Parts: sequence; structure tokens; C-alpha cells
Amino acid sequence: MAETDSLVGKQPAASTTEHTDDSEASAKAKRLRFKVDLRLCTIAGLLCSLNLLDSGIISSASVTSMLKDLGLDQGNRYSVSILIFTVASVCFQLPATLAVRIVGPRIFFAVITFAFGLITLCTAFIHTWKEMIVMRVLLGIFMSGIYPGLALLISSWYRREELQLRFAFLQCGEVIVLATGGIVNFGLNTLDGRGGVKGWQWMFIVQGLVACLIGIATYWWIVDFPEKAQESFYFLNEEETKIAIARIQQDRGDVVPSPFSWPEILKHFLDMKVYGFAVTFFLLNLVSTALSYFLPIILQSGMGFSTNKAILLSAPPYYYAVIPALISSWIGDKYRLRGPVITFNSLCLIAGFGMLGFADQVTVRYIGTYLATGAYISNWAALNSYQASNITGQWKRAVTAAAVTACNGLGGVAGSFIVRQTEAPRYPTAIWVSIGSHILIISVVLAFSVYFYTANSKQRKGKKMIERTEGFRYTY
Repeated sequence: MAETDSLVGKQPAASTTEHTDDSEASAKAKRLRFKVDLRLCTIAGLLCSLNLLDSGIISSASVTSMLKDLGLDQGNRYSVSILIFTVASVCFQLPATLAVRIVGPRIFFAVITFAFGLITLCTAFIHTWKEMIVMRVLLGIFMSGIYPGLALLISSWYRREELQLRFAFLQCGEVIVLATGGIVNFGLNTLDGRGGVKGWQWMFIVQGLVACLIGIATYWWIVDFPEKAQESFYFLNEEETKIAIARIQQDRGDVVPSPFSWPEILKHFLDMKVYGFAVTFFLLNLVSTALSYFLPIILQSGMGFSTNKAILLSAPPYYYAVIPALISSWIGDKYRLRGPVITFNSLCLIAGFGMLGFADQVTVRYIGTYLATGAYISNWAALNSYQASNITGQWKRAVTAAAVTACNGLGGVAGSFIVRQTEAPRYPTAIWVSIGSHILIISVVLAFSVYFYTANSKQRKGKKMIERTEGFRYTY
């Protein structure tokens, strides 16, 4: 800690050639950002994709013989298998996020990623729906720290005006893997019967093995928190570590966490902003879960496509989503806008679900899935940067990341039930719930914007200190 404190406390010496010094500092900061992007955002995108990879496998497998083979086609067993994963994940969200800080990112993410791959691999060899439920519970436990842990790690490395684009990088890597996984699942399903193994089993075997390999590589690939950057494998030197720490200290002054204690952790639940952010993630994941798990079913039962076409056609909307996610995030960071970007994305989603639910032509309905998918993926990056830009303190970041991800998961619980097979081909419940949830997101963002504007006005007049940090202002 003494070494870390000395790094935090050191400031660059003043120079007589101030302009040259500033240009050199800017160039060093740019090189540092690129280095962090290359090491952190790449592996974070892969790790984050594991959660969607799971939904991609089970959704693709749901239009094969898996449901019948395991008895998941009876009653609501399939929906329960999705729900139980989320319940297990939500229960372990907070301890898992705190563990990232205590154990360290390298060990934490390597272990849970390898465990994810092993459990996915073993799922190929189950025979009953009850065994599937057990596997889903284990997956939920080991995956509980992925989203909040990565959100915490990324928000620790970047300044607030850099966050949304980095969350977009993470999300784009995630959806590209998911979309590619859909195409891979199509190919694996054609192996049905090879070696006495069914198509859906090949999906779990191959992608489980890939996840295990990623887990092993993660230990050397992922980086530690800024104050421990030199402990990462071939990453930053001492000078670069100082620059990384100085950037965050200048932005919000919370590089080094205070000593861990439960009172220090629990006091952050008294901040009502945490609950407001959590509500927006709950509302967002109502839609994302419905689309990611059920898109092949919607394409098959709702639009009349065959099994293989349903698997293939579920991929392009995710590739398209990369475009609005990157553009909206670049605008959000460049102009430090959060609320307007979230509102625009929400309106796009409402339009997409309107096309999906109320149009008669299959082409128009399919285009609606593009709009809806692009909007919710863009808003995942926007909402993450929204919450991360408006809090300070490492433990508060951990608490907020865990809370919003837990509510994100609870939204998944609800989302797993809004797409009802009996309502095909229109799915009115899913359509109206999705539209209503994003009207509520716009309302919450509007309320936050009014509150943030008022608080910033008081701070400028010297009447209020925000987040117990001198000079800190909200971003809205």
C-alpha cells in the first residue's frame, strides 16, 4: 500500500515549455488508452460474451430435438431452466463482485471462466430436465461475477468521458461472438447423429471446450486494477502505471479503495441513485432476455422459418447492433451526453417492437428485430456509463455494479416469461411489456436529469459537494 500511495501522490513536475509538455502528456495518455483497450477491452468482450454464449446455445438448441430429448417441452420447464440460471446468478452477484476486488481479476475471471466451460461441456451429456436445472444453477453461480466484475474493472481504468465507448467495445465483442455462435450452432446442428451425438449436444461440447481454453488464457491476458497494474503479465511499466493512476485521480480521485468493511459496503445502499440505476437495468433486460433467448423461436413459430433458417437469421440483427452501439457511444463520450442517448435508443426500440408486433409483412417484422436489438445493445453501454459516471469510490462502484446487474438478472427472470408460445405469431405480451418498459426508462432518465441538473447548479454556486468529492459534477 505504501508503494501505491507513493504512486498516487506523485505529480508530474512543472515544465518551462508547457505547450510541448502538454502535447507529450497527451500522446502518452493516448498510447496508454490504446494499450489498455488492447488488453482489457478485448478479453472483457470475450468474457462478457460467455453469458450471451450460453443464451445463444440454449436458444439455438431449443429449436432442435433438445426440448423433447430432455423433457423440457412439457409445461413451462424450458422457461424455468432459464429462470433458475438468473435466480442463482442474482443471489451471488454482490459477493462475487466484491471478490473481484479482494481476490484480484486475474485469478477470479480465470477460475469462473474455466468453470463455465466445464459445466457447459458437461451439459451435453445430461439426460433429463432435472439435470438441466442443476447445470443451470451451477452456471448461474459461476457466471454471477462476469458482468458486474467487468463493469467494475473497466470503470476503474477509464475517465468518465471515455467510458461509454469502452462499454460499447465490450458489448460489441459480446454480440459478435453471440451472432457468430448462432452461425456456428447452425453448422454444429448439421452434425446431428455423427458419432452417436445429437446436434444440440455438439453445440455444448464444442463451445464448452472453447470456453475452457479462454479461461486458461484469461489468467495471463486480463489485467489488474490500476494501482496494481505492474503485477499484470507484460502490461505497463512504472511510468505508465503512474500516468494511469494520475488520470483517474484527476477525474474523480478514487483509485485506491478504502479498507474493506461491511458497514462501508452497506452504507452505499442508502443512496437512492443506486435503486434508480437498478430499475433501468431491470427494464432493459426484460427485452434483452426475451430477444436473446427466444429470437429463434420467434423466427420459427412467429414468422414461419425452418429450424436451420431460424438459427441463421437470428445472427444478422446482432452484427447490425455493433453499428448503432459504436456510433451512439462515440457521440455520448464526445459530447458527454448520457440521458439524450439513452432516450433516443429507447425510442428506436419502441419503434422496432412496434414493427415486430403490429406489421403484417414478415420482412417488416424482421427489420423490427434489427431496430430492437441494436437499441437495447446500445443502451447497455449507455446505461453502464450513466451509472459509472455518476458515482465515486471503489466500493460504491462494486456495490452499484452488483446492484444493477442483480436487477438486470431479475429483469431476465421476468423477460423469460413474456414471450409465450401460445401467443405466436404476434406475441402481444412481449410487445407491450417491451414498449412499456422503455417508456419507463425514458421517465427515469428524465427524473435523473432534473435532479443532476439541480445538484450541479448548487455545486457551481458552492452550496453542495457531490459524492463527497471536491469539484465533482454529475454527467447527464
